[in-house]
Amino acid sequence: MSRLFTVGIMVITMAGLAVTPAWQEVAQVHAAQTQRPTHMNCATGYFGCTEVADSEEVFGAGKYVGHDEPSLLFYSRQPGSGNHMKYTLTLPQDPAPFPVGGGKAFNFQLHPAFWFGMALCDTQSYPEQLTTCTPNSDTNIVDPVISPAHPGTAFMELQFYPPGWVPFQQAGGLSCDPAKWCAALTIDSLSENPVTGVLNNAACLTTVGVEPVNFAFITRNGVAQAPANPVQATLATFTPNAVQDLFMRSGDTVIVTMADTWHGLKVDLQDVTSGQRGSMTASAANGFGQVKFDPTGITCQNLPYDFHPMYSTSSEQTRVPWAAHSYNIAFADEIGHFDYCHGSAPILPGGNCPAANTEGFAATQSASDIDDTFCSSAASSFLVPIAGCVGQNDGFDGVPYQPVWPDGNQTLHPTPIRFSSPLTGKQDGVNYDRVAFEADLPRIETNTCDRTTGAGCTLIPTSDKGRPAAFYPFFSTGKKSGKSSMSGMGCQWALGNHLPKSLSDFGQNAQYGTLLSLAYTAFGGGGVSTTRYNDFRQILSLNPCKA
Repeated sequence: MSRLFTVGIMVITMAGLAVTPAWQEVAQVHAAQTQRPTHMNCATGYFGCTEVADSEEVFGAGKYVGHDEPSLLFYSRQPGSGNHMKYTLTLPQDPAPFPVGGGKAFNFQLHPAFWFGMALCDTQSYPEQLTTCTPNSDTNIVDPVISPAHPGTAFMELQFYPPGWVPFQQAGGLSCDPAKWCAALTIDSLSENPVTGVLNNAACLTTVGVEPVNFAFITRNGVAQAPANPVQATLATFTPNAVQDLFMRSGDTVIVTMADTWHGLKVDLQDVTSGQRGSMTASAANGFGQVKFDPTGITCQNLPYDFHPMYSTSSEQTRVPWAAHSYNIAFADEIGHFDYCHGSAPILPGGNCPAANTEGFAATQSASDIDDTFCSSAASSFLVPIAGCVGQNDGFDGVPYQPVWPDGNQTLHPTPIRFSSPLTGKQDGVNYDRVAFEADLPRIETNTCDRTTGAGCTLIPTSDKGRPAAFYPFFSTGKKSGKSSMSGMGCQWALGNHLPKSLSDFGQNAQYGTLLSLAYTAFGGGGVSTTRYNDFRQILSLNPCKA
């Protein structure tokens, strides 16, 4: 076994001084050789980006960039429910790392990230019609059918990254540690005017892309370790820091609180299992900023900015008007990425799976598809020696589309992500009234689905070869028990397969409901609206799993 697979042991010198763990030294060596870019290039299909309504419109004709995101939406008429909430989260656990194979799956294969989301004000983002946005106000609700003059909107995702695979700072990497989870506050904006069909200037498109992303790891002192804004971000922005950042163990219970402050949205993570805490505020002081929308400019400018929540409540109308999904307050699991890359041909870190290699799950392998991008060799991994790719899996044949999701078999499969419905109101004592299930499968079924008519759009995704996916995960409810009064006892949600002792699975895949038609401002259409089928959605009249 190489030093790469040495797990988290602190080396002590004869003088008694702690030095860098061996695994971290190895991660630093790998990162130095294959560093990721200093901004998240959403045009390449990076898994951390928000799904847009029309990928071809944003990123170019014939180019699809997308993300499969089964989601749970939360609705409430309570003032503040769109900008202040608390969840109880239990981080999932993995099976033993060795041996690999034999139908075993790990969290990093099922989801490179999962997240809790919220719409934010960004006056330099789509649709570029207004110069103001009143934070925490439902006056921002504007139906595109009535007017394109919606305040500029960004989308926040509090993302959690699984342990055990390729270091985060390496091209194609997604893990901060061999055994611990980390989290980051990310904010996606869109530099596009749909009325005129104009994008930002060439300097910005080259530097930060059309969908720029603010990014900051959750730190234990609440101070960003490097500039968070996309214009000034450096490699340090995307390099986990075990001394400063909040690292959490699998199985830990974490209280997640999100609330507005004078200087922007603040997320707070209280790990009640370890006793540690971390936070991040989306403030100018932490290096967050807007990308100035200046289509005729010749430079790309950062505008220091405090990002505040957009809406007061959460409903079908509190949307991000450029996103494929219909929601404001939501949980989503980022699936549909990991695929194997087997063979003897060398894998260029962050590159494509070589054509000489094969991809697929278990014995069902085929020649490498064009969707096998962001690849890494087994030797690049922190802990689990598996070669694979994390680009979007257009063939729907990767690990997330196999029946290897949590099902009670902890020898082979992870435990599920468990989380409560959010609480809002004074002292976080008010439950959300309703919930909805949503899957953006029409948006990602580019080979079979007509998003204008809905023809060919299916609840189980169909590959470009005409084969349905072998499996698609679904939400269920169950009881969470624990010794601590803060452990989230009561009803909790989980995503996976048939989970033991679940209370309800809401019809399994049928829970995602029927095709949803959403209105958007037509790109370059002078302000007229158009409709797209980007999602399946089912709204329940009550919240069946109150916290």
